[in-house]
Amino acid sequence: METALDHSPAWRKIIDYFGDAVLEQDQKIDRNKVAAIVFDHPEKLQALNDIVHPCVYEEWQTRLKRIATSDPRAIVLSDIPLLFEARMQSSFDLTVVVMIPPEEQIVRLMARNGMTKEEAQKRLKNQMPIGDKVGLADIVINNQSSIADTQKRVQEVWRELIRREKEKTEISR
Repeated sequence: METALDHSPAWRKIIDYFGDAVLEQDQKIDRNKVAAIVFDHPEKLQALNDIVHPCVYEEWQTRLKRIATSDPRAIVLSDIPLLFEARMQSSFDLTVVVMIPPEEQIVRLMARNGMTKEEAQKRLKNQMPIGDKVGLADIVINNQSSIADTQKRVQEVWRELIRREKEKTEISR
């Protein structure tokens, strides 16, 4: 899957900083190799964040402007894993956290990314605890039940977002 960073200036900066060893054969950045480096060296994690975050933020702003131009009433969901750590929550009308207990986060990270338990724990250690995020969120989706239960909760949240957008539109008339 190509991302906005593939062969972009950020891609070049990452390669300049970490070297060609973090590249896959197809010249894409191997995120697991980078993770193995940065989660053992906080200064390298900060360097990676300093490279990636401004580029991602700029692309996000471009997309938001494009959406606002085509549909000013659009409901936009932005998936920002480090939203609270970056203290960006005030940039949004509301925040939604999808939560599972840390033990389950580790199991899912291991399954999804093929990482060891130790690697998954290192990733979580570099994030705000999920309980703290839940306390800061406007809406929480508990994702530790069945898929059907989670889908039901997502549908409830979506209806709530639509209701809020309608109210906002009516107030501004």
